[in-house]
Amino acid sequence: MNSLERVKLTLQHQTADHVPVYPLINSISRKYLGIDYATWTQNTELCAESIIKATDLLNVDAVCSLVDLSVEAADFGQKIEYPKNRAAHPDSNNRRIKSIADYKTIEPVNPRKTPRMSEHIRLCDKLVKAKGREKAIIGFVFAPLGVLSMLRGPQDIFMDVIDDPDAVHLALEAVTKTLIEYTTALMETGIHAIMLDTLYASQSIMSKQMWNSLEGPYVQRLAEHIHAHDCMVMIHNCGNGIYFDVQIERMNPEAISFLHLPDDCRSFAELKNKYGRKTTLIGHVDPSFLMSATAEQVEQECKKQIDAYKKDGGFILATGCEYPANAADDNAKVMVKTAQTYGRY
Repeated sequence: MNSLERVKLTLQHQTADHVPVYPLINSISRKYLGIDYATWTQNTELCAESIIKATDLLNVDAVCSLVDLSVEAADFGQKIEYPKNRAAHPDSNNRRIKSIADYKTIEPVNPRKTPRMSEHIRLCDKLVKAKGREKAIIGFVFAPLGVLSMLRGPQDIFMDVIDDPDAVHLALEAVTKTLIEYTTALMETGIHAIMLDTLYASQSIMSKQMWNSLEGPYVQRLAEHIHAHDCMVMIHNCGNGIYFDVQIERMNPEAISFLHLPDDCRSFAELKNKYGRKTTLIGHVDPSFLMSATAEQVEQECKKQIDAYKKDGGFILATGCEYPANAADDNAKVMVKTAQTYGRY
């Protein structure tokens, strides 16, 4: 059984040979080619080559195209900084949206022709051609509110939602139209799923009601569009108290990648019982834990999660967010080995 077959069975809530495993090895892959973060982010050929090499050497079951959270924002005109040792990020002193009036200047763009989204489409195409027959290839897309927050800044956007919600919704509409075309282009490469990063859908940032009314309608449209093209919808959210219930209602996702328990669950067992048949659980080893944990500690944590979630399929062992960008890959190897041995069905 290859990785793709293993993941497909798991997503259908059936049992494979063992629990699939994917420690979200994205930026750490740059180390396999000896390149810095800025090069990895901006050079599609080297980025693809490093991800493919890491996938092979670590023998993980999936590939996610996450590069950084600034891909979409850059193409709406946000100035981006590209450090050598950490992820690209918006220039906080030069936001694209500087006032409420600027929301009206956000218009849809063509992601097939813009600098960063077009390169991300090309990255997915390379990953599919190289590994699409044996690995699950997942395209990563920042959800509309996340993109808009990169253009405005999180604190300011919260105030703007109170002061002039119509202006915010006007820009969210423009971003969503762009993401619909973007996801179309990504799906044309042959990826198996699109993972929407719904950064704000947790207790860490905003209330459930606020998120549901603000971003909910837009991600619902995106999810319906993706499903209409026979592609799977996945969600990533590493916030504390993630809102499983309203996101499942809005997007009907095949899987949710998470770090912390949902707001309405108090234990691993409650999560499995409440949502284990509604969606596939992807997670949720804490990346910060991996920075200092011994191999034995990582193995024990993986076994704990496998015991809680593996029954009847529907579980992929993973980190709850991206594997630490500057860490060694030793604990990623431990996660893979534990899934392949202890995680056998």
